[in-house]
Amino acid sequence: MKYQIGDKVLVLHSDEEGVIVDFINKQMAMVEVRGVKFPVYLDQIDFPYYKQFTKKKKVAAPPPKQYVDDLKKERPSKEERVEDGVWLNFLPVMDMDEFGDDYVEKLKIYLVNNTKRVYRFDYNLTFFGTSDFDLKGTLHPFKNFYVHDVEFGDMSDSPAFEFDFSLAETEKGKADHFEKIIKLKPKQLFGRIEELKQKNEASFSYLLFERYPDKAPEEVVLPLDKLAHKGYKIYNAKEARKHLEPARSVVDLHIEKLTDNHSGMSNFEILALQLQTFEKFYELAVGHMQPTLIIIHGVGTGRLRDEIHDALKLKDEVNYFINQYDPRYGYGATEIFLKY
Repeated sequence: MKYQIGDKVLVLHSDEEGVIVDFINKQMAMVEVRGVKFPVYLDQIDFPYYKQFTKKKKVAAPPPKQYVDDLKKERPSKEERVEDGVWLNFLPVMDMDEFGDDYVEKLKIYLVNNTKRVYRFDYNLTFFGTSDFDLKGTLHPFKNFYVHDVEFGDMSDSPAFEFDFSLAETEKGKADHFEKIIKLKPKQLFGRIEELKQKNEASFSYLLFERYPDKAPEEVVLPLDKLAHKGYKIYNAKEARKHLEPARSVVDLHIEKLTDNHSGMSNFEILALQLQTFEKFYELAVGHMQPTLIIIHGVGTGRLRDEIHDALKLKDEVNYFINQYDPRYGYGATEIFLKY
């Protein structure tokens, strides 16, 4: 290979000198310039001495005459870096099979901090809700942090990239911590990689947060004793759970399980009743602080399943949900895991 780790190289498009710190594949290397690491193609770098030999030597001009009334010119100020948030960056590592076709071997995961603040973070990678890798670290201003590699074949196992950020130095009015989860679907991932190939780009990113959030306003504590004296009825929320309708751990939404008079119902009416039943037993599961709930929606056209999944993505109590093969229901059920 033309280059080796530790070689000083010139980045052609920016005319900056850096050092090769790693090789991603046969076509790409990781280069560090002034403390910042980034991937480049090998045809976009060269040895710096090539520039020294090919650059035309300039004949030194005589120094300009100095006059007493000449004003000293101000030094140009350094260009201020633009803050656009903290990002989760995926760098595909490509290889070539025996037929000469490129394929993705693994993904290198980076955190990119394009802000002026220092953050501490807890990271956890889960597959189907089971933890596979965790890490704690510190993310410095305008720096990249290499997290780890993920085999590309594992990306079809419902990966969830979970982060809990906090400020290295507490600031008044800022939140104590900030949680963010990035979940990638295989179809979405394949689309991003194809887009990279078409644009000849090296990586793709997801925004974790643009600005570190402010602290939530404190809850207003109502004077319950004064309200009671004025005639208002005060209920204990813990006692209210006793009066709820019993929850179910498994809910079957097949229409024949919900009503005996379904022969004359339209498809729209059937779907509406199924979704209404789903919402009812979801709320009961949350009210009883039930850890899991299984919804049997069947396979069919997938319309009911998609409607339920879209609704679950908007519910704060949902930790994650899975639609996978189960010997009892096949692919016709979704298991929901709740958080409190």
